[in-house]
Amino acid sequence: MASSLDFVEYICEQLSGAGEITYKKMFGEYGIYCNEKIVGVICDNQFFVKKTEAGAAVYPNCEEAAPYTNAKAHFVIDNVDDRQLMAKFISATYNELPIPKPKRKKKQASSTEK
Repeated sequence: MASSLDFVEYICEQLSGAGEITYKKMFGEYGIYCNEKIVGVICDNQFFVKKTEAGAAVYPNCEEAAPYTNAKAHFVIDNVDDRQLMAKFISATYNELPIPKPKRKKKQASSTEK
């Protein structure tokens, strides 16, 4: 079952205190980004956040599960109603995650000029 856009937009709105929150459709579900760094995913209308020690310190005893088959365990966030807690949690997670590697540019075929 795919996630609803309404759910995705609600989650993003609740996280907005952490920075620039955006989403991107990925494999039929959604990646959630904070300041252009992926912090979690939404699969089957469930919000999963990447596991970090900083995130665990802010949100202790959080349930863990894999968002999809063969994925690493993530924190499962069932309640995002406390916007201040979510901003603190996502900020802590964001700060611990590495900066994404720059994408390689595809080589363009060179044309010969006459």
